[in-house]
Amino acid sequence: MFFNKMRCAVCGSEHTPEERLYSCPKDDGRLDIFYDYDGAARHINRETLAQRRPWIWKYRELLPVTDKTPELTLGEGNTPLLPASNLGRKLGVRDLYIKDETGNPTASFKDRCMVVGVAKALEFGESVVASASSGNAAASLSAYAAKSGLKTYTFVPEDAPRAKIAQLILLGATVIRVEPDEEGGDPTVRLLKAASKKYGWYPCPSFGPINAYQAEGPKTIAFEAAEQFGWRCPDWVLAPVGSGGLLAGCWKGFFEFQKLGLLDKLPRMAAVQSKGCAPVVKAFLEETDPYSIPTWPNPKTVAGGLADPYPWDGDAALKALEQSSGEAVAVTDEQILEAQTLLARTEGIFAEPSGVTALAGLAALRQKGIVSRDERVLLLITGSGLKDTDIVLKRTETPPAIPCSLEALAKVIQSGEDQTHD
Repeated sequence: MFFNKMRCAVCGSEHTPEERLYSCPKDDGRLDIFYDYDGAARHINRETLAQRRPWIWKYRELLPVTDKTPELTLGEGNTPLLPASNLGRKLGVRDLYIKDETGNPTASFKDRCMVVGVAKALEFGESVVASASSGNAAASLSAYAAKSGLKTYTFVPEDAPRAKIAQLILLGATVIRVEPDEEGGDPTVRLLKAASKKYGWYPCPSFGPINAYQAEGPKTIAFEAAEQFGWRCPDWVLAPVGSGGLLAGCWKGFFEFQKLGLLDKLPRMAAVQSKGCAPVVKAFLEETDPYSIPTWPNPKTVAGGLADPYPWDGDAALKALEQSSGEAVAVTDEQILEAQTLLARTEGIFAEPSGVTALAGLAALRQKGIVSRDERVLLLITGSGLKDTDIVLKRTETPPAIPCSLEALAKVIQSGEDQTHD
């Protein structure tokens, strides 16, 4: 076991893995997890990793596990790193790659979080897990809980997409839609924390301050990408940001691999948010204290998965941006929807608005001249378009039926050509 301590990001108090804590008992702060890196380095090198089975647990030495943690799996991870030459030509980026997370078991990167979170729940002997999520994290938690025979309660916003709610119900979760209230912030998180305390549930949203273990899952994206790039680190990694855990996790993954001597350099990180909910970007641009990020009032964006009014891991995200000499940019809903169409039509990947927000950010950073033409860029595409079909249905029209004749077909072809010329 190389997982050897936890340190509160707020008060600095240290704790051992044997304490079985989810957050700091003194102030509810996020418990950052540390490892015996010297010991891990004696087991992990490029050759040994190449010989291991391609799944999350191949990086066991750098995950918060003990010899009692089960290697739970639904086949998550090992997602493709795809060269995006068509998209690159459109954006003026010669060396563009996509890490396509839409192929995970529940169609989003959240499976990396929840496989670790639920594995720890099983290690601790928990029987009920609970989450607060707009959909993706809750769906992932529900799937791994179903696989493990655990009961799931999940609190979702009142306006969560119907498709995501349907997935939760089918997976056996008890879904509680929570109305907004006068207190502001995120009422689903408040109710999750209160209910978990009252009923003794294992809280496992994708927020580090509420569950430290799941926060280690996203860094496996960086581990995989480093291997897939042939140990040639990208110059930029662009991540969509809601609570901030994905960006912070990926940065930690690259950093840990460099610490083990596996990487010669580190990438610059870029945080991308919707202008309808951009607390991390605003804090970065205004140089706000990482622990004093204001709650975003009345978040409203087509990227529902990023509509976190309070970025629970925003402090870690800001530190990642600072340490990596990174950037942050906010984009409009129109830019996000344009990116969704562009990705589908150039690279054949159907992603939800939250999943393509990093692409919209790349277009914005290219226009500003921050990302150059010749740099190697990695885009994180985080969730399938099938997660939020309502958005697409509103933007497309069902074509009319035609008679079964070549004459009718010719009219359709001609109409399509006319539209292309227009």
